[in-house]
Amino acid sequence: MTNIVILTGAGISAESGIATFRSSTPRWDDRALEALCSAEGFAADRYKAHDLYDARRAQLAQVEPNAAHLALARLERHWQRENRGEFTLITQNIDNLHERAGSRQVLHMHGELDAARCESCHRSFPWSGSLAVREDCPACDEPALRPDVVLFGEAPYHRQRSEELSARANLFIAIGTSATVHPAAGLVKHARSNRAITMEVNLRHSDSPDFRRFFEGPATREVPALVDYLTIESGAEG
Repeated sequence: MTNIVILTGAGISAESGIATFRSSTPRWDDRALEALCSAEGFAADRYKAHDLYDARRAQLAQVEPNAAHLALARLERHWQRENRGEFTLITQNIDNLHERAGSRQVLHMHGELDAARCESCHRSFPWSGSLAVREDCPACDEPALRPDVVLFGEAPYHRQRSEELSARANLFIAIGTSATVHPAAGLVKHARSNRAITMEVNLRHSDSPDFRRFFEGPATREVPALVDYLTIESGAEG
């Protein structure tokens, strides 16, 4: 049995046309943008924050999953059908391109752009289109909906489960992320503690000593090739 953990970052979605966090908002300098997308900044100016996430949500509706997203969904289907072991996809991205490509076991560390969360009852709901400030919650009727994304200063989602799964991994692959910033950086260390094979797929090497194999190039080229290799090595591809 081979347990796989995949960690993806902005680099995999950039090839679909999803601008990275800062490049998607050129009218903001980095300091102003981080302030707005912090817990304190969000509370201070909800209208600007909602406008920002509405724009990103609208952008998401205009793009499609790319070859790397589709290849990872194919790998998941193969791993489950052949009963090869656990398969988990952890993403730092808030887009839904993995799910639209067909992936099922996805943990969003930073929340989901196409979801809203109630600050009163803490439930989460699918959401498309604009999200009004103080939108009523479908469950408790409180005017307390906000984008279900993790703001600067807030705890990431699924941290404990991500660490547990990484500690059981036999193969850990980071795609489109340097994985050098915590908590993501801790995941590869958990995998290394289990003597997992660790791989990085990126445009540039992160120089992290925790990765033992590096594949340089765009995710749309490198990920399908890596998935082909893994499925052929583990049995007939489907």
